[in-house]
Amino acid sequence: MPKLLAIAYKTVKRGPMNEVLCANVTQLSGVEKDVFGRPGKRQVTVLSKIQWQQACHSIEADLPWTTRRANLLVDDLVFSSADVGKHLQIGELRLEITGETDPCKKMEIAHIGLEAALRPDWRGGVTCRVLNDAMIHLGDEITLVNPS
Repeated sequence: MPKLLAIAYKTVKRGPMNEVLCANVTQLSGVEKDVFGRPGKRQVTVLSKIQWQQACHSIEADLPWTTRRANLLVDDLVFSSADVGKHLQIGELRLEITGETDPCKKMEIAHIGLEAALRPDWRGGVTCRVLNDAMIHLGDEITLVNPS
């Protein structure tokens, strides 16, 4: 069963990522205290550990997942275009996958070659809209489902 491995947020643009053990996620603010959490299609970003490791392996680097600047790190899931519109259930939280998190120049600044390494196969993760308010915790079980 896929699980939530890590949670992070940033309080200012280009600021450091703050890792936490649990977080309140709301329709109004995304991951509580995150600077980019406002309502919309990109409220929360989710990164697959498998796809992150593939990207790092391709550039022969061992980088912390927070280098990607995503909010959530999950295991045992691989994202693709087929997942757009599906729901990620993380504990009591429901997120709608709205698209791919496109790699940007910040990734190239973080490590040479990282931007290109994240481009194939949705390695950069997915963007999500928050569907309900809930508290999430490390270790929460995750399911990926078609909405009913």
